[in-house]
Formats: sequence, structure tokens, C-alpha cells
Amino acid sequence: MAIVDAKTKVEAGTKVESSAEVRLSLVLSPQLNARLDELAEKAHATKSDVLRKALILYDVAAEAKEKGERLALIDKDRNVLTEIVGI
Repeated sequence: MAIVDAKTKVEAGTKVESSAEVRLSLVLSPQLNARLDELAEKAHATKSDVLRKALILYDVAAEAKEKGERLALIDKDRNVLTEIVGI
């Protein structure tokens, strides 16, 4: 499964639209909330947008782990700068 965005998924070549929204409550430390504010401001987005993108990134990492693949940051020359572990 490849995720296109927070509301649209592509599963086995079939586009699946989700029309129902679910509201969640979230408890964050003041520091984490401040960081979320900073990220949203930098991205010109809402906190919800940032959290949706974070969930998509986590999903990609989890699927890669299931396949025995690894997640890493690479530079423009494709050199691994940092391997992301613990996800």
C-alpha cells in the first residue's frame, strides 16, 4: 500500500477515498506543543496537517521495517547521512 495523502490511499492499484473524518484528542507536553507550533508555522500549515504528514511518514517507516528495509536520510550524492532507527 502506498499512501498518497492523509485522505486518499492507493491499495493494489485501486484508489480508495475516505469521506468520514474522525476527531481525536491529544495530550502533549508544552515543549512538544511548542515544537508542533514551530513546524506548522514553517510549513505554512496547521498542526493537524503536520500530524497527518507525521503519521504518513511513520506508516512508510513501519512498512519498510516489515519488508526488512531501512529508513535513512541521504544527501544529494545518495550517501547515507543518518539511519532512522526505533520505528
